[in-house]
Amino acid sequence: MTVTATSMRQRKAAQAVIEELLADPSHLVERGPLARIFGRSPLSSSGAAWFRGAQGEIAVGRMLDTLPADWSVFHALPVGTKEADIDHLVVGSGGVFSINTKHHRGKPVWVANRTLMVAGQRQPHIRNAEHEAARVTKLVHARLGLTGRVRPVVAIHGAASIVVKEQPDLVTVLDARRLRRWLLKRPVQFGPEDLTRIVGLVDDPATWRTGASAPCEQLLARFDELRGEVRTATTRRSLWSFGSLAVAGAGLIFVAPLLLTAMFTSLATSLMP
Repeated sequence: MTVTATSMRQRKAAQAVIEELLADPSHLVERGPLARIFGRSPLSSSGAAWFRGAQGEIAVGRMLDTLPADWSVFHALPVGTKEADIDHLVVGSGGVFSINTKHHRGKPVWVANRTLMVAGQRQPHIRNAEHEAARVTKLVHARLGLTGRVRPVVAIHGAASIVVKEQPDLVTVLDARRLRRWLLKRPVQFGPEDLTRIVGLVDDPATWRTGASAPCEQLLARFDELRGEVRTATTRRSLWSFGSLAVAGAGLIFVAPLLLTAMFTSLATSLMP
């Protein structure tokens, strides 16, 4: 059952991603007993991408939720007329920040001005972050008559390396692990009165796309269950892979002496007059 949110603070990190992941049957794979034993993933290729996205947003959301009490953090804010959402919106004395979380586990990330590449492939993260920040600027700053704009941030989670040759003009790209400290170091932009007005507008569901929902406990419980299934499947695949290597290694130890004996016998035979 969907419950309409009375406060946007009710929404959880990755809520929109989780809703999409679990709503589309093509993201999940039916597994029989044998498939489960051998560790087949419960996720299709498309589902795995949504799942990784959710994992990244949850990790960043947990970190943002540790900001001091005078900072306000909102997650999965629905914007536009389709299914777009702002991963995280942070409001503090240093400004308003729209944060686009990207999970690129184990991959190298390279940034030079408006070019962002992941494992050698160009990605539209910078352009998308600018677009999201512009939307929020219209929804919040413009309505309240505030100067300046919402600051877009791309927070990279889990990358093997992040090399920033040159930051984009409008977007800040950084390792998600540095995000909290970076936010706290921003110079003061808003006083208490402006912050109260901004937070009140952001927290109002009427500011956002119609039908913004509170998190469904059944939905979150199903995602936790799915996360456990993914973890179990990964462990089982690793164990089967290790077992195969062990068997292959044992076989090589047994066969190697026989192969060497055959080789030396053949060589000796060929050298005989």
